[in-house]
Amino acid sequence: MDQQRIARFTHAGVGDAEVSVHPFATGDGLGLTLSRFRRADCDDVVLLVHGLTTSSDMYIMPEHTNLVNYLHDAGFGDVWALDFRMSGRFPYNAETQRYNLDDIALFDHPAAMAELRRHIGDRRVHVISHCLGAISFSMALFAGTVTGVTSLVCNSVSLTPRTPLWSRVKLAYGPALMEYVVGPCHLDPRYGAAPVLTRGWTLAKAVSPFHRDCSEPACHMLSFMWGGGEPIFTHEKMSPVTHGRLPDLFGACNVHYYRHIHAMVKAGRAVKYAPRSPRHASLPDDYLAGAAEVATPILFLTGDRNNVFTDSNIVCHRTLERIAPGRHELAILPGYGHQDVFMGKSIDIEVLPQVLDFLKRKAG
Repeated sequence: MDQQRIARFTHAGVGDAEVSVHPFATGDGLGLTLSRFRRADCDDVVLLVHGLTTSSDMYIMPEHTNLVNYLHDAGFGDVWALDFRMSGRFPYNAETQRYNLDDIALFDHPAAMAELRRHIGDRRVHVISHCLGAISFSMALFAGTVTGVTSLVCNSVSLTPRTPLWSRVKLAYGPALMEYVVGPCHLDPRYGAAPVLTRGWTLAKAVSPFHRDCSEPACHMLSFMWGGGEPIFTHEKMSPVTHGRLPDLFGACNVHYYRHIHAMVKAGRAVKYAPRSPRHASLPDDYLAGAAEVATPILFLTGDRNNVFTDSNIVCHRTLERIAPGRHELAILPGYGHQDVFMGKSIDIEVLPQVLDFLKRKAG
């Protein structure tokens, strides 16, 4: 399939289901959406949560078997995908704001769950999450702003973010450098296609020589934005079509989010960004403080070539195993990196069976 024939923000990857879009608002005034892909009613509903700069598109790609179709074929006929404030389908990441992950845990995920419950009632809900979507949803679950979650899958990272050394340097100094020197307040994988000699074009040209894995400027920028000097996925696991669609599948990233991740990496766990902020007074300063009371079982996924959050989920599983022995599970995926776990060309064979096994064991 030619990537040029795949429309941006399309739902064409799920062709045999009833598709509907459900807008809702957060308590701090942002409009978000849930997309519902219903092939059949079932007692176990699945909610998909994307990561920073991606969107619900990462779960419905038409170029190969995607997660929504896989779940439908496996009997989970009612699948929902959230687009929260980090979604590339919205303009929020490119605006001059300073949202952090506490905002998402306090406003986005509770509002999404309320809207979901309005349609499905008290049916069981299983959540599959990725990247900063996994961190923020875990924060919401462990802070108690969302409840009634039957099971949770977190890919790459959860409540104990860890990064390579080069990433820690970028997290520490990158936001101020971008906001006050280079400008603007966000990074964008599409800078390579910016007008010649603009700041974005110049940054993309400066980054590309350090990334020799391929000739795709968007891939180079994504490695610069998130990878510890390495690609955010294993190239061999990705379809050439997906690789060519990276500018459509990833959007801008507001650099202020890096500051919160940096605070968590320094603390060794998910912590509140500004403990004295009255806006987030209802949230815990340490999101692991009440971990023993969280009964939701979690499957921690990570590729063994994760160049973004390294062994974060291995550490998180080990940490929670000491608190609640036997409650949570860990799956290490050979040959996989960060993003390819859900966007790779052969995930239906190499990744998703492990996710499906976990869901079925936790389902009714």
